[in-house]
Amino acid sequence: MRIALLPGDGIGPEVIASAEAVLRSLVPAVETAAYPIGFGAFESHGTPLPEETLTAVRDADATLLGAVTTPVNIPNYRSPILELRQRLELFANLRPVCSMGLAGTRAGVDIMLVRENSEGLYSGREHLSPDGELAIAERVVSRTASERIVRYACEIAKQRSGRVTAVHKANVLRETCGLFLRSAQHVAGDDPDIQLDDMLVDACAMRLLREPEAFDVIVTTNLFGDILSDEACELVGGLGVAASANIGADCAVFEPVHGSAPDIAGTGKANPFATLGALEMLLNHVGLGEAAQRLNEALAWSLDHGAVTLDLGGTMSTQEVTQALLQRLEETERRGTRTA
Repeated sequence: MRIALLPGDGIGPEVIASAEAVLRSLVPAVETAAYPIGFGAFESHGTPLPEETLTAVRDADATLLGAVTTPVNIPNYRSPILELRQRLELFANLRPVCSMGLAGTRAGVDIMLVRENSEGLYSGREHLSPDGELAIAERVVSRTASERIVRYACEIAKQRSGRVTAVHKANVLRETCGLFLRSAQHVAGDDPDIQLDDMLVDACAMRLLREPEAFDVIVTTNLFGDILSDEACELVGGLGVAASANIGADCAVFEPVHGSAPDIAGTGKANPFATLGALEMLLNHVGLGEAAQRLNEALAWSLDHGAVTLDLGGTMSTQEVTQALLQRLEETERRGTRTA
Protein backbone atom coordinates (compact mmCIF):
# COMPACT_ATOMS: atom_id res chain seq x y z
CA MET A 1 0.00 0.00 0.00
CA ARG A 2 1.35 3.42 -1.00
CA ILE A 3 0.37 6.51 0.97
CA ALA A 4 1.33 9.99 -0.20
CA LEU A 5 2.08 12.43 2.61
CA LEU A 6 1.60 16.17 2.13
CA PRO A 7 3.03 17.80 5.30
CA GLY A 8 2.50 21.39 4.15
CA ASP A 9 3.10 24.39 6.38
CA GLY A 10 3.12 25.40 10.04
CA ILE A 11 2.19 22.46 12.29
CA GLY A 12 1.49 20.29 9.25
CA PRO A 13 4.87 18.51 9.30
CA GLU A 14 4.52 17.81 13.04
CA VAL A 15 1.08 16.21 12.86
CA ILE A 16 2.00 14.27 9.72
CA ALA A 17 5.12 12.93 11.48
CA SER A 18 2.87 11.74 14.32
CA ALA A 19 0.44 10.09 11.92
CA GLU A 20 3.21 8.44 9.90
CA ALA A 21 4.69 6.88 13.04
CA VAL A 22 1.28 5.52 14.05
CA LEU A 23 0.60 4.29 10.51
CA ARG A 24 3.89 2.36 10.44
CA SER A 25 3.02 0.76 13.76
CA LEU A 26 -0.36 -0.35 12.43
CA VAL A 27 0.73 -1.29 8.89
CA PRO A 28 4.48 -2.07 8.93
CA ALA A 29 4.64 -2.84 5.19
CA VAL A 30 3.22 0.53 4.14
CA GLU A 31 5.16 2.65 1.64
CA THR A 32 5.14 6.39 2.26
CA ALA A 33 6.68 9.39 0.54
CA ALA A 34 6.31 13.12 1.23
CA TYR A 35 5.54 15.76 -1.38
CA PRO A 36 5.42 19.58 -1.30
CA ILE A 37 2.24 21.63 -0.99
CA GLY A 38 1.31 25.04 0.38
CA PHE A 39 3.15 28.30 0.90
CA GLY A 40 6.49 26.58 1.39
CA ALA A 41 6.03 24.87 -1.97
CA PHE A 42 5.18 28.25 -3.50
CA GLU A 43 8.42 29.73 -2.19
CA SER A 44 10.57 26.80 -3.38
CA HIS A 45 8.71 25.68 -6.53
CA GLY A 46 6.86 28.81 -7.65
CA THR A 47 3.48 27.13 -7.15
CA PRO A 48 1.61 25.94 -4.03
CA LEU A 49 0.61 22.72 -5.85
CA PRO A 50 3.47 21.31 -7.94
CA GLU A 51 2.67 18.84 -10.70
CA GLU A 52 4.77 16.16 -8.98
CA THR A 53 2.41 16.39 -6.01
CA LEU A 54 -0.68 16.01 -8.18
CA THR A 55 0.86 12.98 -9.89
CA ALA A 56 1.78 11.41 -6.55
CA VAL A 57 -1.75 11.84 -5.19
CA ARG A 58 -3.21 10.29 -8.35
CA ASP A 59 -0.89 7.30 -8.12
CA ALA A 60 -1.19 6.64 -4.38
CA ASP A 61 -3.73 4.35 -2.74
CA ALA A 62 -4.64 7.34 -0.56
CA THR A 63 -3.15 10.63 0.63
CA LEU A 64 -2.77 12.22 4.06
CA LEU A 65 -2.49 16.01 4.15
CA GLY A 66 -1.25 18.08 7.09
CA ALA A 67 -2.09 21.78 6.78
CA VAL A 68 -1.31 24.67 4.46
CA THR A 69 -0.92 28.41 4.82
CA THR A 70 -2.91 30.44 2.29
CA PRO A 71 -1.88 34.12 2.46
CA VAL A 72 -4.47 36.70 1.44
CA ASN A 73 -2.02 39.33 0.22
CA ILE A 74 -0.28 37.50 -2.65
CA PRO A 75 -1.75 38.20 -6.11
CA ASN A 76 -2.95 35.13 -8.03
CA TYR A 77 -2.22 32.82 -5.08
CA ARG A 78 -5.00 30.27 -4.75
CA SER A 79 -5.61 27.73 -2.02
CA PRO A 80 -3.81 24.55 -3.09
CA ILE A 81 -6.40 22.45 -1.26
CA LEU A 82 -9.22 23.90 -3.37
CA GLU A 83 -7.17 23.34 -6.51
CA LEU A 84 -6.35 19.78 -5.44
CA ARG A 85 -10.04 19.01 -4.87
CA GLN A 86 -11.09 20.41 -8.23
CA ARG A 87 -8.29 19.09 -10.43
CA LEU A 88 -8.62 15.57 -9.02
CA GLU A 89 -12.43 15.71 -8.90
CA LEU A 90 -12.61 15.03 -5.17
CA PHE A 91 -16.30 15.80 -5.22
CA ALA A 92 -17.32 14.65 -1.71
CA ASN A 93 -16.07 16.16 1.53
CA LEU A 94 -16.92 14.09 4.60
CA ARG A 95 -16.74 15.54 8.09
CA PRO A 96 -17.84 13.25 10.94
CA VAL A 97 -18.87 14.99 14.16
CA CYS A 98 -19.01 12.53 17.07
CA SER A 99 -19.01 12.94 20.83
CA MET A 100 -15.72 11.81 22.35
CA GLY A 101 -16.49 12.14 26.05
CA LEU A 102 -14.37 15.24 26.55
CA ALA A 103 -15.22 17.38 29.56
CA GLY A 104 -17.44 20.33 28.71
CA THR A 105 -18.58 18.90 25.37
CA ARG A 106 -21.93 17.63 24.16
CA ALA A 107 -22.82 13.95 24.56
CA GLY A 108 -24.91 11.95 22.09
CA VAL A 109 -23.72 13.68 18.90
CA ASP A 110 -23.09 11.47 15.86
CA ILE A 111 -23.39 13.41 12.60
CA MET A 112 -21.89 12.85 9.18
CA LEU A 113 -21.76 16.10 7.25
CA VAL A 114 -21.48 15.51 3.49
CA ARG A 115 -20.38 18.60 1.58
CA GLU A 116 -20.31 19.13 -2.18
CA ASN A 117 -16.63 19.77 -2.79
CA SER A 118 -16.17 20.83 -6.41
CA GLU A 119 -18.26 23.93 -7.08
CA GLY A 120 -20.44 26.49 -5.26
CA LEU A 121 -18.82 29.73 -4.10
CA TYR A 122 -15.42 27.99 -3.96
CA SER A 123 -15.32 27.58 -7.74
CA GLY A 124 -12.76 30.38 -8.05
CA ARG A 125 -14.90 32.45 -10.42
CA GLU A 126 -14.38 35.93 -9.02
CA HIS A 127 -13.51 39.22 -10.63
CA LEU A 128 -12.88 42.82 -9.67
CA SER A 129 -14.02 45.85 -11.64
CA PRO A 130 -11.27 47.95 -13.27
CA ASP A 131 -11.72 50.70 -10.68
CA GLY A 132 -11.57 48.24 -7.80
CA GLU A 133 -14.96 49.34 -6.50
CA LEU A 134 -16.92 46.19 -7.30
CA ALA A 135 -16.09 42.54 -6.62
CA ILE A 136 -18.27 39.72 -7.95
CA ALA A 137 -18.17 36.01 -7.15
CA GLU A 138 -20.14 33.49 -9.19
CA ARG A 139 -21.86 30.66 -7.30
CA VAL A 140 -21.83 27.56 -9.47
CA VAL A 141 -24.41 24.84 -8.77
CA SER A 142 -25.03 22.11 -11.32
CA ARG A 143 -27.66 19.38 -11.41
CA THR A 144 -24.98 16.76 -12.09
CA ALA A 145 -22.84 17.66 -9.06
CA SER A 146 -25.86 18.14 -6.82
CA GLU A 147 -27.37 14.77 -7.66
CA ARG A 148 -23.97 13.10 -7.31
CA ILE A 149 -23.35 14.43 -3.79
CA VAL A 150 -26.88 13.67 -2.62
CA ARG A 151 -26.62 10.14 -3.98
CA TYR A 152 -23.33 9.74 -2.10
CA ALA A 153 -24.93 11.03 1.11
CA CYS A 154 -27.82 8.59 0.68
CA GLU A 155 -25.43 5.65 0.41
CA ILE A 156 -23.81 6.69 3.67
CA ALA A 157 -27.22 7.14 5.31
CA LYS A 158 -28.23 3.58 4.38
CA GLN A 159 -25.44 2.34 6.63
CA ARG A 160 -26.80 4.50 9.45
CA SER A 161 -30.43 5.52 10.09
CA GLY A 162 -31.53 6.29 6.53
CA ARG A 163 -32.22 9.93 7.46
CA VAL A 164 -30.79 12.73 5.32
CA THR A 165 -31.19 16.48 5.82
CA ALA A 166 -30.58 18.63 2.73
CA VAL A 167 -29.49 22.12 3.81
CA HIS A 168 -30.03 25.10 1.51
CA LYS A 169 -31.24 28.71 1.26
CA ALA A 170 -33.71 28.26 -1.59
CA ASN A 171 -36.06 30.94 -0.25
CA VAL A 172 -33.45 33.58 -1.18
CA LEU A 173 -31.00 31.88 -3.55
CA ARG A 174 -33.88 30.62 -5.62
CA GLU A 175 -31.99 29.41 -8.69
CA THR A 176 -28.79 27.95 -7.21
CA CYS A 177 -30.14 26.55 -3.95
CA GLY A 178 -33.41 25.83 -5.70
CA LEU A 179 -31.60 23.55 -8.14
CA PHE A 180 -29.71 21.86 -5.31
CA LEU A 181 -32.93 21.21 -3.37
CA ARG A 182 -34.81 19.89 -6.41
CA SER A 183 -31.88 17.59 -7.17
CA ALA A 184 -31.92 16.26 -3.60
CA GLN A 185 -35.66 15.63 -3.76
CA HIS A 186 -35.31 13.87 -7.12
CA VAL A 187 -32.55 11.52 -5.92
CA ALA A 188 -34.09 10.72 -2.53
CA GLY A 189 -37.59 10.47 -3.96
CA ASP A 190 -36.53 7.44 -6.00
CA ASP A 191 -35.05 5.67 -2.98
CA PRO A 192 -37.48 3.97 -0.57
CA ASP A 193 -34.71 3.45 2.00
CA ILE A 194 -34.12 7.18 2.48
CA GLN A 195 -36.08 9.61 4.61
CA LEU A 196 -35.27 13.09 3.31
CA ASP A 197 -36.07 16.37 4.95
CA ASP A 198 -34.73 19.81 4.11
CA MET A 199 -33.83 22.84 6.20
CA LEU A 200 -32.76 26.42 5.62
CA VAL A 201 -29.10 26.91 6.47
CA ASP A 202 -29.72 29.49 9.20
CA ALA A 203 -32.31 27.26 10.86
CA CYS A 204 -29.88 24.34 10.63
CA ALA A 205 -27.12 26.39 12.27
CA MET A 206 -29.40 27.25 15.18
CA ARG A 207 -30.65 23.70 15.63
CA LEU A 208 -27.11 22.30 15.53
CA LEU A 209 -26.38 24.33 18.65
CA ARG A 210 -29.68 23.60 20.36
CA GLU A 211 -30.35 19.99 19.36
CA PRO A 212 -27.47 18.37 17.44
CA GLU A 213 -28.78 14.92 18.34
CA ALA A 214 -31.62 15.51 15.88
CA PHE A 215 -29.28 15.18 12.89
CA ASP A 216 -27.75 12.09 11.32
CA VAL A 217 -26.53 12.78 7.76
CA ILE A 218 -26.46 16.38 6.52
CA VAL A 219 -25.81 17.09 2.84
CA THR A 220 -25.24 20.61 1.55
CA THR A 221 -23.31 22.87 -0.80
CA ASN A 222 -19.65 23.84 -0.47
CA LEU A 223 -19.63 27.04 1.59
CA PHE A 224 -22.56 26.05 3.80
CA GLY A 225 -20.89 22.72 4.54
CA ASP A 226 -17.60 24.39 5.42
CA ILE A 227 -19.25 26.71 7.95
CA LEU A 228 -21.68 24.21 9.46
CA SER A 229 -19.03 21.54 9.99
CA ASP A 230 -16.70 23.96 11.77
CA GLU A 231 -19.61 25.04 13.97
CA ALA A 232 -20.62 21.46 14.73
CA CYS A 233 -17.12 20.30 15.68
CA GLU A 234 -17.06 22.85 18.50
CA LEU A 235 -19.78 20.78 20.19
CA VAL A 236 -17.45 17.78 20.54
CA GLY A 237 -13.99 19.24 21.14
CA GLY A 238 -13.12 21.76 18.45
CA LEU A 239 -10.83 21.82 15.44
CA GLY A 240 -8.12 19.88 17.28
CA VAL A 241 -10.16 16.68 16.96
CA ALA A 242 -11.96 17.35 13.65
CA ALA A 243 -11.02 15.12 10.71
CA SER A 244 -12.21 15.10 7.12
CA ALA A 245 -12.01 13.19 3.86
CA ASN A 246 -12.04 14.35 0.23
CA ILE A 247 -13.33 11.51 -1.93
CA GLY A 248 -13.29 11.16 -5.70
CA ALA A 249 -13.89 8.35 -8.14
CA ASP A 250 -10.19 7.50 -8.43
CA CYS A 251 -8.39 8.96 -5.42
CA ALA A 252 -8.94 10.25 -1.90
CA VAL A 253 -7.22 12.81 0.33
CA PHE A 254 -7.65 12.81 4.11
CA GLU A 255 -6.86 15.79 6.30
CA PRO A 256 -7.48 17.51 9.63
CA VAL A 257 -9.94 20.39 9.50
CA HIS A 258 -7.64 22.79 11.35
CA GLY A 259 -5.24 25.22 9.72
CA SER A 260 -1.47 25.52 9.80
CA ALA A 261 -1.35 27.41 13.15
CA PRO A 262 2.04 29.06 12.50
CA ASP A 263 1.97 30.66 15.96
CA ILE A 264 2.53 27.27 17.65
CA ALA A 265 4.63 25.58 14.97
CA GLY A 266 7.72 23.99 16.48
CA THR A 267 6.55 24.39 20.08
CA GLY A 268 5.25 20.84 20.57
CA LYS A 269 1.74 22.12 21.26
CA ALA A 270 0.14 20.80 18.06
CA ASN A 271 -2.69 18.37 18.72
CA PRO A 272 -2.29 15.32 16.42
CA PHE A 273 -5.78 13.94 17.11
CA ALA A 274 -7.49 15.48 14.06
CA THR A 275 -4.80 14.10 11.75
CA LEU A 276 -4.98 10.71 13.46
CA GLY A 277 -8.76 10.79 13.02
CA ALA A 278 -8.15 11.45 9.32
CA LEU A 279 -5.75 8.51 9.30
CA GLU A 280 -8.49 6.33 10.78
CA MET A 281 -10.81 7.39 7.94
CA LEU A 282 -8.03 6.63 5.43
CA LEU A 283 -7.50 3.12 6.83
CA ASN A 284 -11.20 2.35 6.56
CA HIS A 285 -11.26 3.72 3.02
CA VAL A 286 -8.46 1.40 1.82
CA GLY A 287 -10.03 -1.65 3.43
CA LEU A 288 -7.91 -1.87 6.59
CA GLY A 289 -10.82 -1.83 8.99
CA GLU A 290 -9.04 -3.77 11.74
CA ALA A 291 -6.15 -1.31 11.78
CA ALA A 292 -8.66 1.56 11.86
CA GLN A 293 -10.41 -0.03 14.83
CA ARG A 294 -7.12 -0.45 16.69
CA LEU A 295 -6.36 3.22 16.13
CA ASN A 296 -9.85 4.24 17.26
CA GLU A 297 -9.43 2.28 20.48
CA ALA A 298 -5.97 3.74 21.10
CA LEU A 299 -7.33 7.26 20.67
CA ALA A 300 -10.17 6.50 23.08
CA TRP A 301 -7.66 5.16 25.60
CA SER A 302 -5.55 8.30 25.21
CA LEU A 303 -8.55 10.50 25.94
CA ASP A 304 -9.65 8.40 28.91
CA HIS A 305 -6.18 8.51 30.47
CA GLY A 306 -5.40 12.17 29.82
CA ALA A 307 -2.64 11.44 27.32
CA VAL A 308 -3.49 14.59 25.38
CA THR A 309 -2.12 18.02 24.50
CA LEU A 310 -2.78 21.32 26.26
CA ASP A 311 -5.84 22.27 24.21
CA LEU A 312 -7.66 19.16 25.47
CA GLY A 313 -6.69 19.77 29.08
CA GLY A 314 -3.55 17.63 29.13
CA THR A 315 0.12 18.35 29.68
CA MET A 316 1.77 16.33 26.91
CA SER A 317 3.59 17.56 23.84
CA THR A 318 2.82 16.34 20.33
CA GLN A 319 5.70 13.89 20.53
CA GLU A 320 4.69 12.62 23.97
CA VAL A 321 1.11 11.96 22.84
CA THR A 322 2.46 10.09 19.84
CA GLN A 323 4.77 7.97 21.99
CA ALA A 324 1.91 7.16 24.39
CA LEU A 325 -0.23 6.00 21.48
CA LEU A 326 2.59 3.92 20.00
CA GLN A 327 3.16 2.27 23.37
CA ARG A 328 -0.54 1.53 23.73
CA LEU A 329 -0.67 -0.01 20.25
CA GLU A 330 2.37 -2.13 21.02
CA GLU A 331 0.85 -3.33 24.31
CA THR A 332 -2.48 -4.30 22.79
CA GLU A 333 -0.76 -6.02 19.88
CA ARG A 334 1.43 -7.99 22.23
CA ARG A 335 -1.53 -9.06 24.35
CA GLY A 336 -3.68 -9.72 21.29
CA THR A 337 -6.42 -7.47 22.71
CA ARG A 338 -8.54 -4.86 21.05
CA THR A 339 -10.10 -3.22 24.10
CA ALA A 340 -9.65 0.40 25.08
